[in-house]
Amino acid sequence: MNLIGLGLVGFSALLLLLFSIAKRKSPVKLRAIPALTRLYRAFGLSVEDGTRLFIALGRESLITPNAGAPLSGLGMLRHLTERTSLSDRPPIAAAGEASLALLAQDTLEAGYQAAGAGEYYQPTTGRLTGMTPFSFAAGAMPILRDESVSASVLIGHFGVEAALLADAAERENAFLVGASDDLSSQAALYASAPEALIGEELFATSAYLGATQSHTASLTVQDILRWLIILALLAGAALKLLGMI
Repeated sequence: MNLIGLGLVGFSALLLLLFSIAKRKSPVKLRAIPALTRLYRAFGLSVEDGTRLFIALGRESLITPNAGAPLSGLGMLRHLTERTSLSDRPPIAAAGEASLALLAQDTLEAGYQAAGAGEYYQPTTGRLTGMTPFSFAAGAMPILRDESVSASVLIGHFGVEAALLADAAERENAFLVGASDDLSSQAALYASAPEALIGEELFATSAYLGATQSHTASLTVQDILRWLIILALLAGAALKLLGMI
């Protein structure tokens, strides 16, 4: 099984490399995701209003099997920071794991540098709010209450504590988008967040907010892997009906 998993990772990496360097004859057409469309409008309004954007990255380390979700969150943080770096109130990122908090600070700084506003970067905008699920939520909730947040994004690995953050955003009338790779968190966000990203939409956020060749290539690879899984399930079902397995 380890060899199969390693082979799948290698196959995916090869496809990603090929589609990243291949030249497209026509622009990529992405299906509409209403949550991301409204988020794009919300962070634009936050800059105009002089309010703040808040991004919660969850509590998972990047050396665990669940690293994909926080990596996607860091990608979104990079794009949002670049677009809101000149706001009167800079965006704030919160993490529940020490190395993820350090990476959030580095990502924030990279966003400011890319926008040509590196001198405005403040290290305190990347914060470690707690090392356990509920201490992370408890440390992040006052940010929503006290720091003029008008739009918030929960993107990463969360548990049921995501419902507390969604409730805090609702109390402050802050626009909220939620995405997680955990089923309990997805259920909580679907019930409590006005805009929730479901399933693989979590990993498509960077392609929608800052579509580079590699980001759009990742969506193509996702589609290929999805069809391969479907074909494998259908083949397995057919072989079972024929009594071959």
